Amino acid sequence: MQGDPTSHGLWELTAPPAPQIGPLTGEVDVDVVVIGSGCTGLSSALHLAEGGARVTVLEASEIGFGGSGRNVGLVNAGMWVMPDTLAATLGPTFGERLIELLGHGPQRVFDLIEKHGIECEPERTGTLHCAVGRKGLEEIEARAGQWRRRGAPVEVLDAEETRRKIGGGDYAGALLDKRAGTIQPLAYVRGLARAALAAGVKIFTQSAVLTASDGGSRWKVDTVAGSVRADWVIVATDAYARGPWSQVRQEQIQLPYFNFATQPLSDNLRAPILPERQGAWDTKQVLSSLRFDRAGRLVYGSVGALEGSGAAVHRAWAIRSLGKLFPQLADIEFEAGWFGMIGLTSDNLPRFHKLDRNVFGFSGYNGRGIAPGTVFGGLLASYVLGHVADKDLPLPLAVVEEPRFRAARESLYRTGSQLVHLTEARL
Repeated sequence: MQGDPTSHGLWELTAPPAPQIGPLTGEVDVDVVVIGSGCTGLSSALHLAEGGARVTVLEASEIGFGGSGRNVGLVNAGMWVMPDTLAATLGPTFGERLIELLGHGPQRVFDLIEKHGIECEPERTGTLHCAVGRKGLEEIEARAGQWRRRGAPVEVLDAEETRRKIGGGDYAGALLDKRAGTIQPLAYVRGLARAALAAGVKIFTQSAVLTASDGGSRWKVDTVAGSVRADWVIVATDAYARGPWSQVRQEQIQLPYFNFATQPLSDNLRAPILPERQGAWDTKQVLSSLRFDRAGRLVYGSVGALEGSGAAVHRAWAIRSLGKLFPQLADIEFEAGWFGMIGLTSDNLPRFHKLDRNVFGFSGYNGRGIAPGTVFGGLLASYVLGHVADKDLPLPLAVVEEPRFRAARESLYRTGSQLVHLTEARL
């Protein structure tokens, strides 16, 4: 995207074309202006339009330019934080409400895909959280127990069954979450955009918000060549935020995450690997993830940025690591490589912000953007339309606070992941 093959990689190569739209020119008058065209922004715009609102979306770059179009494509239930920890952090009311809401998040995503005929390679066979060693097994057993107490269809697989479902590796076990699955993420957000346009939403790309002013009754949001007047503003920029409400970026620590994709594997190479087509990831601190696309390309990722020295280090690691996991793929060639940023908050939980009068947004998805972004987008629409009251929200209003040593910690993630990948899988 924008001439950079490391921004969206395989997803840009294989997604259906984006809708043909361009920059905002002139003035537009609507009920709601949405800033950002990822899962949250487009979900909110679509649901608002379906609720009768006049909506405009402003995107600084292209549809799905941020994390929504770059991620692995795992559609997971809940957050990275374990359910009991989440409930303890937010309290029983907000905590259990958020757990319930996001537990059904994958279903909401797949329902939208079916309703609007979105071509994004949906696979609904679940996901596998693979345990590395005894500590990893204890982690997934605790996670599974907490979800099962809440009625979720999850189970812990033993080492033998895990090896059969992965097709390799020496994992101690795995948590199979049958609610989850995988999609082609850039294709998904482009499909949401087409659905929103069909519902009457106006979307403008290459239209970064430069200034915003509150006239007391309405907002005026300005781009380089136009402006939007609206009663409400939804900020859906998350870790890629810039402009008037860039503070939502400042409260997050950016963790880089990359993916490499092989060429489509032959039938004999592909058959034993992830035979049921679950997406998978492991319990390591510097984790790795694994999935197939519909054409049989194996997508393998981990923490790190494909820039500077990291490009060569992480590529070499991926080749070594895949060869160790699946010996039949030794010295495999990659068709594409790309990376993006995950926004981490201090407690690894999302935030609900009132950034100004009638200016709201969710942010801080901590590596779980597809389902929560879709769900929170719909929730913002219901909130603006007056269908959901403050007391019924799944998160309290949060104050934007910048974490200590943010820049140093972001630098550490880059250098630390390179050090890990320089040595890992060599033995």
